[in-house]
Amino acid sequence: MAGLIEIKETEERVILIAVNGDGGEAAASLDELEELVNTAGAVCVDKIIQNREQIHPGTYLGKGKVDEVKERLWELEATGIVCDDELSPAQLRNLEELLSTKVMDRTMVILDIFASRARTREGKIQVELAQLKYRAARLVGLRKSLSRLGGGIGTRGPGEKKLEVDRRLIHERIGQLKSELEDVKRHRELSRQQRSRTHTPVAAIVGYTNAGKSTLLNRLTQAGILAEDKLFATLDPTTRALELPSGEKILLTDTVGFIHKLPHHLIEAFKSTLEEAKYSDVILHVVDCSNPHMDMQMHVVYETLRQLEIENKEIITVFNKIDRLEEPSAFRDFSSDYQVRISAKTGEGLDELLALLESIFRSRKIYLEKTFPYAKAGKIQLIRQYGQLLNEEYNEDGIQVQAYVPAELFAGLMEE
Repeated sequence: MAGLIEIKETEERVILIAVNGDGGEAAASLDELEELVNTAGAVCVDKIIQNREQIHPGTYLGKGKVDEVKERLWELEATGIVCDDELSPAQLRNLEELLSTKVMDRTMVILDIFASRARTREGKIQVELAQLKYRAARLVGLRKSLSRLGGGIGTRGPGEKKLEVDRRLIHERIGQLKSELEDVKRHRELSRQQRSRTHTPVAAIVGYTNAGKSTLLNRLTQAGILAEDKLFATLDPTTRALELPSGEKILLTDTVGFIHKLPHHLIEAFKSTLEEAKYSDVILHVVDCSNPHMDMQMHVVYETLRQLEIENKEIITVFNKIDRLEEPSAFRDFSSDYQVRISAKTGEGLDELLALLESIFRSRKIYLEKTFPYAKAGKIQLIRQYGQLLNEEYNEDGIQVQAYVPAELFAGLMEE
């Protein structure tokens, strides 16, 4: 139709930059950063790595490399740069001044993705809290743009700088969000107490982002949650009931994915969500065994669990995506108690995983063999609900039962 002007959103074209220290993992880390940038809706037009022992304290890169980046920005008509590490306020300010372009870091990109992915009230509170903590730490670095004189209603006086107003507003909002998060945490703890009262075993699914956690939960429980081949496709934890082959019910909880250089603000903000793993009976560590950086990803997961003080748990390492392997390979995880190979997509190996879960939970129960008088038949309902009834026979003197029951119920069931 004539006369209409098509307005297209400007595409963000970014250059990714990293410093390669002793570890020599910069190239792999930049590949992951490219995925993050794509997930956030931008396009990577170039990657630049500087080999130097340490990150430059003032400008992240050395002077010569900064000049090279400036040239590439102009040549490629890029709209910004993304650094692979979290930048200090000074580095952020200096780079923006030297390059005259938008400067972001890995944390900003992750926070941006999290903001677009959060669906529940808790998820939104956690993301906003992480963003504000990040911003509060960088207000000093942005002082040039924030140093205009403020005034009017709601400020401490006409001479107060906008920087101070911003800082106070941010800290007030952080306080408000923390108390809201405490409410959510209390609600979560009540749910956990309810679960422990019903003696329902819980398995928490953890793993690197995009390892296939949501696909596994969907496959086992028909949860119907979003499962995309993207980083951080799901953010909010989902808990679903799963019936094991014996008929016993357990709960499966999906948690937010971990990632290399996961910002500290995020671990802090998502602590209540990630603590689902802390209160679980078993951890299912899902690993994408088709990923060439599988070992590094496994290390990141164990490091994050350590930071969250989640220790002394039985861990099943679930080597997922075996359907993507061209030839069979032997995988080991010396940090876990059990290993199983599956494809959450095709269903291969899931029977073995369910049988393993069943044997783990059965080993925690006590074998019970007893004849209950008919007047106490209600106790058999308890066994059906929380244990595993193997056999029941109706005789003259009562109901003879063979079963596995939770240790907490055993004493009560044995009472005459």
